[in-house]
Amino acid sequence: MEVLMRTMFQSLGKNHSMNKLAKKYGLRMGAARFVAGDSIESAIKTCRELNASGKIATLDHLGEFVFTEEEANESTNMCIQTLHAIAHSNVQSNLSLKMTSLGLDISKELCMKNMRKILGVARTHQIFVRIDMEDYAHCQVSLDIYKELRNEYDNVGIVIQAYLYRTKQDIADLNQYQANLRLVKGAYKESSEVAFPEKKDVDENYKEIIKTHLMNGNYTAVASHDEQIINYTKQIVKELNIPNEQFEFQMLYGICVDLQDQLVKEGYKVRVYVPYGIDWFGYFMRRLAERPANVWFVLKNLAK
Repeated sequence: MEVLMRTMFQSLGKNHSMNKLAKKYGLRMGAARFVAGDSIESAIKTCRELNASGKIATLDHLGEFVFTEEEANESTNMCIQTLHAIAHSNVQSNLSLKMTSLGLDISKELCMKNMRKILGVARTHQIFVRIDMEDYAHCQVSLDIYKELRNEYDNVGIVIQAYLYRTKQDIADLNQYQANLRLVKGAYKESSEVAFPEKKDVDENYKEIIKTHLMNGNYTAVASHDEQIINYTKQIVKELNIPNEQFEFQMLYGICVDLQDQLVKEGYKVRVYVPYGIDWFGYFMRRLAERPANVWFVLKNLAK
C-alpha cells in the first residue's frame, strides 16, 4: 500500500494539469504546513521565526515545468529578488534552486547564463547558493555545470543522492573541488538499474558517503529526518573529532519540528529548507510520497 501511494503521488507531482489546478486554488489541502506561503514576504517572516528559535534557513522559490526562455528568466529574477530580500532583512539564510527552473531543459547555455547572474548577486551579498539535485536524467549535466561554476565561484554547492549506485564515485570526483555538499537519500522514483531498490542498501550507502565526505575534510550537510542517520552522524563526528563548523543537519520546513528543536538544544547547527511560491504542487506531492504520515495530516485537514 505504501509503495502504491508513493508511486501515485510521484506521478501526480509531474502532472502539468494538476500543477495548473493547484496554482489556481492556492495553498490548500494542508500544503501550507510544508510551504511558507506564496510571497517573498511570507518566506522572510518564516525565516525570522526560525532564526529566533536558533535555526538557520535556506530559501527556495519553487519552480517546475519551465518550457520557455521567458519563464526561465522570470524564475531567475525571482531567485535574485530572494537574494536581495535575504540581504536586506538580515535573516540567516542561504538560497536553494533547481536548474530546470532556470532553463536547463531548454539549453545548458541558458541555464549557465542564469546561474552566473544568480551567483554574481549572491557573491555580492555573501550568500551561499545550493543547487538541488533532480531526477537521474539531470544528474550528470547538473554535476558538469556545478564543476564548471565551482571553478569560478566559492559560494556554490550541490546535492548528492545516496540511493544512486554512482554516488560513491561522485563523492570521490567532487573531493578535488572541496565541494560543500548536501547529502540526501533521494526523493525521485528511479529504476533499479540506476538506484538501490531496498531502503537498507540506501541507508548503508548514505552512512558511507557521510563518513567519506567528512573524512575528506569537506563541509557536509546531512539532510535527513531519519533518527538512525542523525545518530550515526553524531557518532561519526565524535569519533573523527569533526568540528561543528564542518557540518550541519538539514530538515524540511514543517517536518520533525521537535527533533529540530532538540538538535538545536544539543548545540548542533540546524538548517531548515523553506520553500515558497505559487508553483508548489510538485514539491508538495514529493513530500507526501516520502512520508505516509504526511498523507494522514492532509486527510485530517480535508475532514476539517
